[in-house]
Amino acid sequence: MTSNNQANNPVNTDAVMQYLQNLQSKIVEALELVDGKTFLYDGWNRPEGGGGTSCLLEGGNVFERAGVGFSHVLGSKLPPAATIAHPEAAGRAWEAMGVSLVLHPRNPYVPTVHMNIRFFSAEKENQAPIWWFGGGMDLTPYYGFEDDCTHFHLTNKSALDAFDTTYYPAFKKHCDEYFYLKHRKEPRGIGGIFFDDFNALDFAQSFALQRAVGDSFLQAYLPILQRRKDTPYTENERDFQAYRRGRYVEFNLVFDRGTLFGLQSNGRTESILMSMPPIVKWRYDWKPDKDSPEAKLYTDFLIDREWV
Repeated sequence: MTSNNQANNPVNTDAVMQYLQNLQSKIVEALELVDGKTFLYDGWNRPEGGGGTSCLLEGGNVFERAGVGFSHVLGSKLPPAATIAHPEAAGRAWEAMGVSLVLHPRNPYVPTVHMNIRFFSAEKENQAPIWWFGGGMDLTPYYGFEDDCTHFHLTNKSALDAFDTTYYPAFKKHCDEYFYLKHRKEPRGIGGIFFDDFNALDFAQSFALQRAVGDSFLQAYLPILQRRKDTPYTENERDFQAYRRGRYVEFNLVFDRGTLFGLQSNGRTESILMSMPPIVKWRYDWKPDKDSPEAKLYTDFLIDREWV
């Protein structure tokens, strides 16, 4: 962990929180314009400290389920999900805040998308605070289109290149490794970028990088959504979409560190699990027909490859 110059570059948690709340509002407003229906705003408080706002749209014209949540939680003792990776933060008062979203469109030709950006700090009297940023976004198509994947990754790369051209390949690799279902031996989707425990730059620049990622989300996803949302489909495509959504559920419940942190820190269950798709199917040892569009997802998209 890099040392942080507190005198010249103090940690400003209020600025981070204001940015995250504004980002949530901006994304929700943009999605409402696309869908035509209004999100439910559900404010909540956490007894141990903090709270948040969960924005949810179910049964929309475009989104079968869309959740965009802001949370700010505080505590005096870190849950196991955090102390395993950061034993140096044990015994400190901590706060964590972030915006997390998952969009499950109705049309199977539109990919599911996930984005999360977060900030964590832990303080102890007479010691410099420990802090880091994390987050990223990833795309999970059911029917793959190369131009969609290229656009998504190129937008991610452009957001990061302004800071360091080594960040995109490093964060892409981290994303590919993180969103991997080990028990299935397959990736969840076609990836994107993912970073955690980031404080390689000073606070101001690290915060600027987080903003660049958060601000690029709509640019990365909305063009894909607009291109595909009116594509005709049948129940066969919907059936495959529901089957592949099962992989999403498996990852979130077995591997996702954010889900584990939320549940272990006594977070709000409804908000933590609003990322789950509304309709999911599992089949025993199912395989797609050879040379079918469904098989192409596995052979051409759910593989380790460079998109830009």
